[in-house]
Amino acid sequence: MHMHKFEKIWLTFGIGCLVVFLTVVGVSAFYLGNKPASCLTTIDPEKVTQTKPFDKPGLHKVEGKEWDYELVFVASAFSYQPAQVEVPLGAKVKVIATTTDVVHGLEVAGTNINMMLEPGYINEYTTTFDKAGEYLIVCNEYCGTGHHLMFSKIEVVEK
Repeated sequence: MHMHKFEKIWLTFGIGCLVVFLTVVGVSAFYLGNKPASCLTTIDPEKVTQTKPFDKPGLHKVEGKEWDYELVFVASAFSYQPAQVEVPLGAKVKVIATTTDVVHGLEVAGTNINMMLEPGYINEYTTTFDKAGEYLIVCNEYCGTGHHLMFSKIEVVEK
């Protein structure tokens, strides 16, 4: 079978791209240990409010870890707990969140924090708040008739 030289070039280019893509995904998954969020920690959605750290949502100072604070959120029925929280400027914060009822989103506007909260799973994201101001938290997954009323605030303040 005769192939034109342009067909050979495009076929080589396509196979090369596929090899590079699969190599990057393989290195990311196996060598760097990247996993989807659903592979992390699970929780019984009916016992969220009795399970630590979700029994006391809010900002908590931690000692002996890579981060300075843990910010715990619980999403449920068109609200977040806590509704508002103050975070010190420059603090390294681990955001830990889950939901008690249906799928919710947790997006902190103006940052890279964007989580899909599913019942039975715990999501975590570590960040540093380097800019003072108010950050609005919105639900970006439609969760019912009160979806548009679901918000919270993080206020980053100098201490």
